[in-house]
Amino acid sequence: MLLMLKLLATSLLLGSFLYANTSDDIEDFLSSKFSKNPQIQSIDLDVESSKPLEQLKGWRAYVVNIKAVIKGKRKQVIEQKMIWFSNGSVITKDLTDMHSGDSFTDLAKPDMKAKYYTKENLIYGNANARHKIAIFSDPLCPFCKAFVPEALQEMKKDPKKYAVYYFHLPLERIHPASVALVRIAQAAQNKGVKDVILKMYSIKLNPREKNIKVILAAFNKAVGTNITEHDMQTKKVQAQIKFDAKVANDIMVAGTPTIYLDGKMDRTKKKYKKVN
Repeated sequence: MLLMLKLLATSLLLGSFLYANTSDDIEDFLSSKFSKNPQIQSIDLDVESSKPLEQLKGWRAYVVNIKAVIKGKRKQVIEQKMIWFSNGSVITKDLTDMHSGDSFTDLAKPDMKAKYYTKENLIYGNANARHKIAIFSDPLCPFCKAFVPEALQEMKKDPKKYAVYYFHLPLERIHPASVALVRIAQAAQNKGVKDVILKMYSIKLNPREKNIKVILAAFNKAVGTNITEHDMQTKKVQAQIKFDAKVANDIMVAGTPTIYLDGKMDRTKKKYKKVN
């Protein structure tokens, strides 16, 4: 169903025009267009935020929350965020810089908010450190394995410089084992086990593994713990995993690893090395 909304969004890209550039205008226009889809029973849409594009005079980016009820044998409710761009005459789903090849969508994504930096997510450093680092990662993602351990080893050396906040973001479709693995890791964190996240990246495990006992054994061996199935199913564990997922959704994190430095997404993943 997400694909259906994306396909509709693409059709709007081809030739949709507006004659104003306010949040109300964007909401009215998109609501009208989406409502014409016969598969959508109802739709609730609002602009969460907007900001001007510094590189394109007169253009603004709009973060739009969409909640749609889809017709069918079973009523389905689809919720997602989308980013739209408008200059008051044209509205489009994507803009790309012809010189760099970068999409403006990444530039328009929401920043990290202060409320997301919780003590439960702080794994290294002092909360009052000079810089806040937020890491969204899947422990079985090969790109994460290549980046996260080395970055954490470096950051943990200077607790006054870096406050490191870690958010579990298992990519279930390609690494189903990660779903259980991050819950086991969270259970170990709740028990006060040190360096859980760092040690977790040394686990040797088939990303497609679904047997909980196998995943537990691999984790306990790598981290030196004795976490049980009961431990990973507590309300506290579930609440933290849900919180991490909500933060990722709120700021539209889609892939791993995704890094934020002082609230801003760092697409290079290297800026932390250059700050004082």
